[in-house]
Amino acid sequence: MANNLKEVRLNLLTTPFNLDHTLTCGQTFRWEKHDKWWHGIVRKSFVKIRQIENILQFRTFPEHVGDDLIRSYFRLDDDLPRIYSRIEKDKLIRKAVKKFRGLRLLRQDPWECLISYICATHKNIPAIKAMINNICIRFGKKIIAEDSEVYRFPVPDDLAQASIEELRLCKLGFRAERVKHASRLVSNGNLNLEALKEMPYEKAKKELLSLPGVGPKVADCILLFSLEKLEAFPIDVWMKRVVLESYRTHFELAFAEKVAKKKSLSHNEYEVLRSFGKKHFGEYVGYAQEYLFHFKRCQ
Repeated sequence: MANNLKEVRLNLLTTPFNLDHTLTCGQTFRWEKHDKWWHGIVRKSFVKIRQIENILQFRTFPEHVGDDLIRSYFRLDDDLPRIYSRIEKDKLIRKAVKKFRGLRLLRQDPWECLISYICATHKNIPAIKAMINNICIRFGKKIIAEDSEVYRFPVPDDLAQASIEELRLCKLGFRAERVKHASRLVSNGNLNLEALKEMPYEKAKKELLSLPGVGPKVADCILLFSLEKLEAFPIDVWMKRVVLESYRTHFELAFAEKVAKKKSLSHNEYEVLRSFGKKHFGEYVGYAQEYLFHFKRCQ
């Protein structure tokens, strides 16, 4: 098996990268760590990967694929030193970058990201992982990888043709109808996710917001993690706390006090917070979001 091992060598000064930070920061739901190896599915391949200092060692199943898959998925083409220089606008973000240096956004599959984040509404990460795992086992294609069986994420047709009852067996609850609706739109071509990459941020977001189960936060997650929109700034309960605790002086006092007490944000309130993020951190605000989000969660 050793001869199937491939490597990507990095210059960590010019290409900072930390695999553990990247896969534990909450942006993805299907990676698991076994001993020192991370196991996950990227596109159609099962990937085993680990980092030893500046070397990424990996194997893929069922076929061997080149390092282009790894470089693209982990966004090793992003110029992180330049991004840091643009987003490090204050003491808090500098602390977050220092603690989690090398954390990168992932270039996820848009279809899988869409369904995953529709499932993610009002659920914690273990519950989200369980739902997605159930979907993959019931509807995805099996891959034999060494001594274990793993499952690809199902294709749109498979979920579009599934009954609501079958989807509910995956513990989706009220999300079953939303998953089916989105799957049908992608399957019949009425929603072209790849085309959203070419659209401006606002237009692509408007398309996503037309889907049942996709509000501003879910749309921004999909845009940031799979559709190349690094200007997206997803705001969940953690990010609302970060913004209102650490950047409170950027808002009118009455607005900050009102929003702090609310469980959920209106579209207008969300937009006020998002606009602050974009103005304060600039074009790479999505990277600032992920560092601040992970920093707050880990405190």
